[in-house]
Amino acid sequence: MMTNKKPDERLDDLQVKGYEIIQKPGRFCFGMDAVLLSSYAKVKRGERALDLGTGTGILPILLEAKNPGLHYTGLEVQEESADMARRSVAHNGLENKIDIVTGDIKEASHIFGNDSYEVIVSNPPYMIGEHGLKNDNEALYIARHEALCTLDDLLRESAKVLKMKGRFYMVHRPFRLPEIFTKMCNYGIEPKRMRLVHPYADKEPNMVLIEGLKGGKPRLAVDPPLIVYTKDGEYTEEVLKLYGMK
Repeated sequence: MMTNKKPDERLDDLQVKGYEIIQKPGRFCFGMDAVLLSSYAKVKRGERALDLGTGTGILPILLEAKNPGLHYTGLEVQEESADMARRSVAHNGLENKIDIVTGDIKEASHIFGNDSYEVIVSNPPYMIGEHGLKNDNEALYIARHEALCTLDDLLRESAKVLKMKGRFYMVHRPFRLPEIFTKMCNYGIEPKRMRLVHPYADKEPNMVLIEGLKGGKPRLAVDPPLIVYTKDGEYTEEVLKLYGMK
């Protein structure tokens, strides 16, 4: 297979359909949160999905591998990441299924129009202001902190771009759940389902997977927790399955 990766980049095997992704050490490389979200989100036959803040395109590529959806789009504000995403799409021969658009989440409704997607997914920056270490590397800082895009920006634009009864999927940090649910409701995206992700069975959760429904009725289902590691520090059976290693 021809590849268009650059000398300072690497190709990572995604363990599904033989797909690979171009990554650059030192820039933001995808993590477990993207893999878990790609399995939590569902894109049905005939549906179009939009990933807000796609980075190097991991979510559209994994979603295409795992779902029968019609088409996938990734929006990314950093041109270098968007370029890597486009090259990964081409590397996997997915140009007819996935588009990567360079642009700002804050302008998503102007870029794509209102009521234009059945599904939106996002693995947004988790940290507000000075939470966590402020990163000297600008690309990493933008990926991890709400420097260019706040939770309000993400939910406001998602509510506009989603079709009525469209689904919204996000991975975030549990400490922000009260704010997340309040703002989702404020923008008309009703929280319908959530799953807490615990590193170990006896440790508090460090991630939460959320599904919302635009114009949905209030009723939240809480899925059983997902445990990442056994007490011996190995991946649990469920995580191995999600990674395609089982």
